[in-house]
Amino acid sequence: MRVTTSADARAIPPSFPDVCKRVFLGKPLTSEQLESERLSNPIALGAISPDAISSTAYGPEQVMHVLLPLVGMVAFALLLPIIGVVLVILALMTASYRQVVMAYTKAGGSYVVARENFGPRIAQIATAALLIDYVVTVAVETAAGTVAVVSAIPHLRPYSLEITVASVILICFANLRGLRQSSRAFATTTYAFVAMITLTIVTGIVREVFWGLPKYDAQHIVGAVPIHQGGGLVMGATIVALLRGFANGNSSLTGVEAISNTVNVFREPQGPNARRVLTVMACILGFLLIGVSWLTYATHATPYIDEYPSMLSEIARAVFGNGTTGNILYLLVQASSAAILFTGANTGFGGFPALASFVAEDRFLPRPLTKRGHRLVFSNGLITLAALAVALLLVTGGSVHELVPLFAIGVFTGFAMAGYGMTKHHLTHRDQGWRRKAVINLAAGIMSTIVVGIFVVAKFTQGAWLVVVVFPVLVFALMRLNRQYRAEASVLEMSRTDRPELARHPRLRVFVFVDSIDLAEIEALRYGKGLQAAELTAVHFVVDAAHAARLQERWERFNRDTPLQVIDCPDRHLSRAAQELVLQALKDHPGSKVTVLLPRRTYSPLLGRLLHDRTADKMAKAVSRVTDATAIIVPYDVGSRISRAAPDAFEEMLAREIGEVQTGMSRVEAD
Repeated sequence: MRVTTSADARAIPPSFPDVCKRVFLGKPLTSEQLESERLSNPIALGAISPDAISSTAYGPEQVMHVLLPLVGMVAFALLLPIIGVVLVILALMTASYRQVVMAYTKAGGSYVVARENFGPRIAQIATAALLIDYVVTVAVETAAGTVAVVSAIPHLRPYSLEITVASVILICFANLRGLRQSSRAFATTTYAFVAMITLTIVTGIVREVFWGLPKYDAQHIVGAVPIHQGGGLVMGATIVALLRGFANGNSSLTGVEAISNTVNVFREPQGPNARRVLTVMACILGFLLIGVSWLTYATHATPYIDEYPSMLSEIARAVFGNGTTGNILYLLVQASSAAILFTGANTGFGGFPALASFVAEDRFLPRPLTKRGHRLVFSNGLITLAALAVALLLVTGGSVHELVPLFAIGVFTGFAMAGYGMTKHHLTHRDQGWRRKAVINLAAGIMSTIVVGIFVVAKFTQGAWLVVVVFPVLVFALMRLNRQYRAEASVLEMSRTDRPELARHPRLRVFVFVDSIDLAEIEALRYGKGLQAAELTAVHFVVDAAHAARLQERWERFNRDTPLQVIDCPDRHLSRAAQELVLQALKDHPGSKVTVLLPRRTYSPLLGRLLHDRTADKMAKAVSRVTDATAIIVPYDVGSRISRAAPDAFEEMLAREIGEVQTGMSRVEAD
């Protein structure tokens, strides 16, 4: 058998969409070019961890944003204990995910863990959590990146939302072009940020020890968040403040699961390498969090109501001062912060489409999400993610503070599913040390569930209610979509025990629905004659009597040997009329089968939808409901054929096509 390639075929001019894709996205890639890039541990650490490490830029600030209005200046003393508890949770999550990456070395993270241990339906809880997480990740990271930019360049403040939305669109566009070979660039941004924040922390410690750091007068900063006046240590208010501050502080742990979602990109042995990188990432994150939190305490850096300048920007300014060297270092801190935050947003664009394709393969999301596009990326998933993130940014005004409650609920729900799933894994497999590992994962699952509960209670009126509503709706939608796919599969798939009947039915009757005499009808008639049916009949449903008369006259003028049956349809309900015709044919000819051919004229994808209806699809759907009846749509591309024929040559082309059909009919009848 000879396999033909595109070079063997006649050259076909590219369509308008193809031309646009080449112009904006570049040359298409072939499937053979789809190779996963295996990363060394240093590159993997820098390329996969921006989402987690970048949370240092906004995590402590979100704690202070909540504490200062509730407990006043005591907030600076409470920040370090709260971050300390967050670090304990970080250690627990790291211990849990160290086991995940060893047990499941394929991409998918908590979704794969939940699916393998609880089945695909329960795993949709993890799916909903991760999908929400990825959408909000893109929104939060780009919004925080814009804060870093505008903090350094205040003149851009009026355009902050526009900058954020534009950055989402640009990142999406870059991914549509393909960013598979950008790991080293992403790693550079991560290491630059870690270096600059480390330098800030070390410089701050040295200055505090020998000279003393300058402190902001938090109670008199114009534009800062309001500060509660008084002692602040009132039992009820303090408990509420601690819960809300703790909830916001846990936003610093977002991204810890990123490595478990991409274990497959590590070099062999994948599990041990991923575990090492995860441990190093957690250590870096913990160091940066405690360092920035201490600098916040030491300098009394205060968040602003409109989030500009950022608290990290204030810390860098206090640590480095206003001299030439200080200004340069300050700008480097802001530049590295913006770079890692925008890179962290790209983590969502790497994770969402891949997860959506996994879930779609399990038939819980639409199948188009499994298709790779022009540049071998999941284009539909990328565009969907960008649209959802932009919508979320527009609703929240691009505010990081408004987005954080939406952020952490999805993240910690995924943590909980991973913890419970790994607990079930250890109870089932009982490998060496399984009891200790099961306790760690169960504790991680319970702790994550508690954090979700705290978020729901403490932040319900501040945006968490939206996730509480959307989450079950999304899970239900995933389940409902899967049920629809399973229902369709049960109709289309035959039992393996049944022997399919492939022989030609001796009493097949074919109807070709015609509305005019043109090349599309000719193509349908040619196809119908090739079916070698016992009876071939053209059918026209009369909606306009004058049009029907002209059709009959023209039919006779072309001297067709296929009979034309005209059926009156006074109520213009064509789908029902077609169904009644088929039912009557089956009743008049017991034991027969009926095939209906419906010509479909395809036009330009945009104007065609607006200028022409989809009557053929509706009629085909109605006919297909009848037992022993089949509806086949015969497409005819008007744009590529009619446009190449001169208007005065149409009748000649039509006559030639009719002659070919009649010759074919004569040959079939002679046989």
